[in-house]
Amino acid sequence: MTARLTEEQLDEILQRDFTSSFRRGYVKVKGFTMPKRFEELQDEIHNWDVRNEDIWICSFPKTGTTWTQEMIWMIVNNLDFDGGQVNLGIRSPFLEVSALYDFRQLKKDIPDFEVPPFLDDSLKFVKDRCKIGPQCIKSHLPWDLLPRELQASIKSPKIIYVTRNPKDTCISYFNHSRLMEGYRGDFNDFCELFLAEKLTYTPYWSHLLSFWQRRNQKNILFLKYEDMNKDLPAVIREVADFLEKPLSDEQVSILADHLSFENMKKNPAVNYEMVISINKKFKLTESDGKFMRSGKVGDYKANMSPEMIKIFDEWSEENLKDNDFSF
Repeated sequence: MTARLTEEQLDEILQRDFTSSFRRGYVKVKGFTMPKRFEELQDEIHNWDVRNEDIWICSFPKTGTTWTQEMIWMIVNNLDFDGGQVNLGIRSPFLEVSALYDFRQLKKDIPDFEVPPFLDDSLKFVKDRCKIGPQCIKSHLPWDLLPRELQASIKSPKIIYVTRNPKDTCISYFNHSRLMEGYRGDFNDFCELFLAEKLTYTPYWSHLLSFWQRRNQKNILFLKYEDMNKDLPAVIREVADFLEKPLSDEQVSILADHLSFENMKKNPAVNYEMVISINKKFKLTESDGKFMRSGKVGDYKANMSPEMIKIFDEWSEENLKDNDFSF
C-alpha cells in the first residue's frame, strides 16, 4: 500500500495532536509503537512473575476488551453481581496502563490531582492484587511484549484474545482516543496514523496475527467481537467451557442479559465514567462523549468515506495474503 503522507507529516500530526501533559511522545519497541513511558516499565513486565492460576485477557484496543473482561470475571466468580459492583479496573486490572497515562508531572503541578491506584502505578497495583488471589489480568500488549514466562510457555495460564474488524476498531479507537487519551486531530488523520503504524499498540495486523498463530495452544482461546455480537450466549458457553466453569442455560441467559450493550453502557462499574470525570475535572482531554458509544458491527459504513474503506480493505488484503485469518 502506497503511503499518502510522508513520515515527517505523520510524525508532525502525532506530535501536534497526540501528545499531552501525560503523553510525552512515542517509541518503537520490537516493532510496535508505545508511549515513551513504556521504556521505563518494559523490563519489569518482561520479567513478570506469571502464575498459572491467573487469566490473561489480551487484545488490541477497542476490540471488545471490556465486554470480554466482564464476561470472564462473572464466569470465574459464579455470577457474583454484588461483587461486580466494584470497578472493573480493580476487579480485572490493566497491567501496563501506567505506560499510557504518565501522571507524575501533573501530580507535582496540581496539588489536588488524584487518580485511582490502578491508573497511578498499575504494575504495583496488579502485584498487590495478585497477593489476594487469582486475577483476571488485562493487557493490550502484543505477544512479543508480554512477560517472558508467557512467551516461552514456562507458565501456561489461560489466555483469551479478542479481536474485531479493523475498520470498526479504528473508529472506536478514534472516539476513545479523543475522550480518554487526549487526541485532538480529525478522523482522517487518525486513520492515516492507524494505517501507518504510528498509534499505540500498532501495527494492528502484527498484533492480531501474533496471537492467531498460537490459537491452537491449549491455553489460548481466540474470540471475535463479531461472533459475540451475533450470538453472545454461544460465546459465553465457549468461554465458560474453556475456563472449566460450565454454566447452566439459565445462568447463560442471565449473564447474556447483564452483558447486553445497553446494560453495560449504564453500568458504572464498567463504563469508565469515573476516569472520564477525572479527565473533565483537570481538563486532560477536550472531547465529550461516552466510553461505550455504539457497539454495532459495521458501524464504519456510517463514518468512513468510500475511499477510506477501500484503502482499509486493500491494506487488510495485503497483510493477510499469506495467512488463513478472516473475519
